[in-house]
Amino acid sequence: MTVRIAPSILAADFARLAEAVRAAEEGGADMVHVDVMDGHFVPNLTIGPPVVEALRRATKLPLDVHLMIERPEATLPRYLDAGANWVSVHVEATHHLQRCLDLIRRRGARAGAVLNPATPVEALEACWADLDYAVVMSVNPGWGGQPFLPGSVPKVRLVRDRAAAAGQKVPIEVDGGVVADNVGVLVGAGAEILVAGTAIYGEADTRQAIERLRNAAREGVRV
Repeated sequence: MTVRIAPSILAADFARLAEAVRAAEEGGADMVHVDVMDGHFVPNLTIGPPVVEALRRATKLPLDVHLMIERPEATLPRYLDAGANWVSVHVEATHHLQRCLDLIRRRGARAGAVLNPATPVEALEACWADLDYAVVMSVNPGWGGQPFLPGSVPKVRLVRDRAAAAGQKVPIEVDGGVVADNVGVLVGAGAEILVAGTAIYGEADTRQAIERLRNAAREGVRV
């Protein structure tokens, strides 16, 4: 199993995003995680399509755009036009999850569905075949730097098992509070994409921070 490391620019200096993305790329990251917040679905307000478009010009890495917004179907095309390669929407934020996933895929991007900590895995039952990946939130979304919720580990395992029971191999992304100390158990439970903000951009050396997470992931794969 190959584990991908996705630095979250939510923890970077917003005045120097291009530099932060370049540091992630040079440090060996596999993709860049972009948190879009609307101030309604979550209390924080971050960025929109123009910034995604600027990031697209700043890096060759895939942009993993996480839409923490109400009614994502209304603005999805703008993020796809801006150059998003992976796009995830919250199951709690739309009445039209399958429509969103279908649109993302038809536009050539990878489609993901996100589960908040309080949302049961059963919320994905109707869309396993429409998913390119599933996202388990390991904090309550809205702010960076929150502590990891331990209950996320069995939830990752349950997502893996339910997808397999449905005959699907769905990569699992974990977002929130990911640090070297919990990477091993997450990978052991089935996580394949690790989103880390403070654990990367909160360190003095981005390359070393990414390598620390990658080494922990290798240990998790061996367990």
